[in-house]
Amino acid sequence: MSQPVIIKSNRYGINLILDPCLPFEELLGCITDKFLESEKFFKNAHMALSFEGRDLSEEEEYLILDAISNQTSIHVICIIDNDEIREQYTKQKIDQYLEEESGNTGKFYKGTLRSGQSLECGTSIIIIGDVNPGAKIVSTGNIVVLGALKGTAYAGASGNEECFVVALDMNPVQIKIGGIIGRCEDKGILASIRERKRAVAEPQVATVSGGHILIEPITKNAFHNI
Repeated sequence: MSQPVIIKSNRYGINLILDPCLPFEELLGCITDKFLESEKFFKNAHMALSFEGRDLSEEEEYLILDAISNQTSIHVICIIDNDEIREQYTKQKIDQYLEEESGNTGKFYKGTLRSGQSLECGTSIIIIGDVNPGAKIVSTGNIVVLGALKGTAYAGASGNEECFVVALDMNPVQIKIGGIIGRCEDKGILASIRERKRAVAEPQVATVSGGHILIEPITKNAFHNI
């Protein structure tokens, strides 16, 4: 080979083409150098990794992953055998990882979302402010609004129906969790929301139950069931 290490990238991962004859210790150094050269391009990327051109032992694969992890900000999610490399398969692995991560991480947004504004997030998100009618939040994880939710909220955008939406004042135009949609004008939603005759709004949580959006007051039991 003219180069001991060649990186080929696709939409969801990278394929390392390795020299079959170079001593492994030298090859490991070349791999590290190659990734350092590409650090800016792959910075903070989550991807699958595959190898070509050389049979590697499990220990050698581990040493390569360790070098990439220690020397760069790249996150290798999984290693895929060459005969299994398919874009759809790789995408499934990436989406699965990101969906799992979205439940454990979150971001904050401070401010009011006004009509026409849209906020999209690849993790759970906490809004410190109101979401006005005509505004929209889309999150792959959970949505928490520390204010009034009067616009549209879409949680579990990757298809996760175990996500939830919380608001201090729950009065949305539309809520969607995974593939389940609920609107405030729907009688089923209205039946699940207590009559708003109190001067102070009651914090509520929206979840999927029995294939429908259920909105109920926040209690210990409500969160215990999530």
